[in-house]
Amino acid sequence: METFDLKDLKAIKIELTRFMMAYKFALDEMTTKINILKDEFNYIHDYNPIEHVKSRLKSPESILKKVLRKDCEITLESIKTNIKDIAGMRITCSFISDIYEISRMIANQKDIRIIEYKDYIKNPKPNGYQSLHMIVEIPIFMSDREELIMVEIQIRTIAMDFWASLEHKIYYKYNKEIPQKMLDELKASAEMAAHLDQKMEGLHKEMAKMKQADHPEDTLLPFKIGNNNLKLLETFMEEKLGIN
Repeated sequence: METFDLKDLKAIKIELTRFMMAYKFALDEMTTKINILKDEFNYIHDYNPIEHVKSRLKSPESILKKVLRKDCEITLESIKTNIKDIAGMRITCSFISDIYEISRMIANQKDIRIIEYKDYIKNPKPNGYQSLHMIVEIPIFMSDREELIMVEIQIRTIAMDFWASLEHKIYYKYNKEIPQKMLDELKASAEMAAHLDQKMEGLHKEMAKMKQADHPEDTLLPFKIGNNNLKLLETFMEEKLGIN
């Protein structure tokens, strides 16, 4: 029987801690990036498409269950390669067009690499599930190394998120054996939610047209250093940022 001395156990504990911390840091980094986008929309565009942001880190128990289910080798390197949703983030938006705009902005970040992109909005799952899924890879700088960490990002509308939350609760209440009648009801509800999203998207476009008609020209400030222009820019930023 293989035995470990105290030093071996301590080394294993440190590696496991560093492993999980890297995913936490990746979530922190992505949260910062999303918050910057939210602030930019609020201050520059007077509109914020991001309603809610949630993040979660899989527990070691959940990771182990998924490793066994996928029949992966139980090593940190294997887990890092095969389990791509240890760190997860869910972004909830108002409109479908917002989903694609946010995904585009995330993809344009220079230090982010897109690993997977699955569009369950254009191609819903058979049960009616809709969402946009991205697996991104982001660099994390530790004290003695750089780690490339994968984060799963799900982007949905409020209606999609409500349906997915309900389906998840029903799925576990019935221990994954959902009666066919309820499955049919869930599918019908998903179609209703999709129809609502399309209606709301139409209203969103109409509002945008009305706003454009009322304000055909955006107010652009000349960014030149000098006299009145600089003072005008300072006043503008004070109003936008709420500086007294």
